[in-house]
Amino acid sequence: MAPRFGPLQLGLAAAGTAAAVLDVCVDGWVAAEYAWGGQPGLAALVLALLAIASVATQACSWLWLRSDPPALRPDVPQWLVAVLHLLQLGFLFRCLHALRVGWKVCWEKAEEEEEQSRMAFLSHDISMLRLFETFLENTPQLTLLLYVILQTDKAEPSQGLGICTAFLCVTWSLLDYHKSLRSFLQDKYELSRHSSIVYFLWNLFLICPRILVVALFALLWPYSVAVHFPLVWLAMFLWVSLQGTDFMESPGPEQLYRAMVAVILYFSWFNVAQGRTLYRSIIYHGFILVDSTLLALSWLWCQYPSEEHSYLVPLVSAALPCYLLGLALRVAYYKWLHPNLQMQQEGSYDVVDANGRTDGLEFRSLSVPDLVNRRMQWLAQAQFPISWTVGQRFPNVAAALESAI
Repeated sequence: MAPRFGPLQLGLAAAGTAAAVLDVCVDGWVAAEYAWGGQPGLAALVLALLAIASVATQACSWLWLRSDPPALRPDVPQWLVAVLHLLQLGFLFRCLHALRVGWKVCWEKAEEEEEQSRMAFLSHDISMLRLFETFLENTPQLTLLLYVILQTDKAEPSQGLGICTAFLCVTWSLLDYHKSLRSFLQDKYELSRHSSIVYFLWNLFLICPRILVVALFALLWPYSVAVHFPLVWLAMFLWVSLQGTDFMESPGPEQLYRAMVAVILYFSWFNVAQGRTLYRSIIYHGFILVDSTLLALSWLWCQYPSEEHSYLVPLVSAALPCYLLGLALRVAYYKWLHPNLQMQQEGSYDVVDANGRTDGLEFRSLSVPDLVNRRMQWLAQAQFPISWTVGQRFPNVAAALESAI
């Protein structure tokens, strides 16, 4: 069933808040190192990525708070919340507010079910904001860091550690988002340890080759990414727009949401529309596979006669098997490790399997009638739809085809 918020989750939330603060400090330190090392352009680029990610994240946070029902808003003056967002402290405020509510849930036990639902709302919003910030900031910075290491042909221990940590953070943000979304739904089994590990690994194996080939392409033609990224981003933005998302409250903010999702799609799969995702997933992975292969072949074609960076050839050659392994793990996850299989073994189905409607999901709600976080309702319907016919007649196939991020 849906997981409950407890001391362990409170500790993880506190660690996530500390990590968010540490990440900003590290970005500033890296920018200062570039500036002191005579590379002001790289320093400016790091700070620009940090600023863009922060502004976009704060904008989403503020828009969400304004559209939330009053019962879901923090009990502080709205002008103070607005000032905190202008000072780029809105996300940190959300994290601290969630810790306060989480402490109340764990130790005070006041209105436990009410606070459990409220905590699910808060946790999911924080998880999604962290996901946006990670892909707007960390993935471009990770690509930049890898490019600098390849360009200088040397890596400091801190840089190697930074690359490993960044890859783990990016993949963890996807897993955390998925787990938090499941916690919002009633009658959804929590991911098991083995399911979480495989989910984490297949995202890691899909993201690593993508970032590697983009960094190598930038190494070949330093300004080429300034052309490649906007073109692919535009294609993803149009694709998301054609799917007809309805996440934000008004058309203007909806375009911001689609723009941020397009950045995520440049690096990783992210579902935004209701209905079966099998064909959309095949189109997306086919496109990314072809695009990444062309980037890798371009680097190999121009690099092969030279012995410079020849040690990277085996690494580039392993990128395709790594990506295919990620796809294989994804198929294995949905075929053998998906939480729905546990319910099928117990002779039951998810609510959505039982009634055959994507709007039949049973959401966490507060005691106030019709008080539901509309954003989460939309995402849940997009992430967990599966038809009753397929689910009943072909349960193994249904579990494998159920949409997910």
